Amino acid sequence: MFIGHFAVGLGLKRMAPEVSLGTLFLGAQFLDLLWPTLLLTGTERVELAPDAKGPPLHFTHYPVSHSLLMVMVWAGLLGGAYYGVRRRLRGALVLAAAVLSHWVLDLIVHHPDLPLAPGTGHRVGFGLWESLPISLSIELGLFAVGFWVYCRATAAADRVGAVGLWVLMVFLVLIQIGNAFGDPPPSVAAVAWVGQAQWLLVLWAYWVDLHRRACLPKLSEPASA
Repeated sequence: MFIGHFAVGLGLKRMAPEVSLGTLFLGAQFLDLLWPTLLLTGTERVELAPDAKGPPLHFTHYPVSHSLLMVMVWAGLLGGAYYGVRRRLRGALVLAAAVLSHWVLDLIVHHPDLPLAPGTGHRVGFGLWESLPISLSIELGLFAVGFWVYCRATAAADRVGAVGLWVLMVFLVLIQIGNAFGDPPPSVAAVAWVGQAQWLLVLWAYWVDLHRRACLPKLSEPASA
């Protein structure tokens, strides 16, 4: 799952117009932004599996970034950090939901390799990666819906907001196609460093969103304790 996570970030803009698309991308893709660093430090492990159905990887050990328990922790921390800085409860809840959505989408396509908690042996996954047409259709379908929702929720304030958005969307689609049909990575280190490059997509989204304006009235903030 790659472009499907970015689809969630796009779609959630309607729920929290005040939250930057960059922040929503950060939340929706946070687990896969954390994972490459944990690979480079040896905290988590993956093996190359060129003949695997789906990504040519065998996820052997990633309880810190992808176990359900830790995902809930990361969601709480990221949402809490946003609330601490912005004092916007709705935005904090939407950001936490974006983090949680990552695990849910991974559950749909992953083989049974997602741990429920660090130190437990039980792993889950519905395995839709077994069928490339089905998994790719789900991701591209989610992306189309997310892009449509974002375009309905915002409008370009200038040429950067229009052209920059379309170039970013096309670039994401090209990455998805490359992931699906390209050659396997040469090494685990290459996987980790390419994963780090996703931070550039987050920064790109911040830049684009600065050049767009909300088309929807801001929803009133729920009362906070």
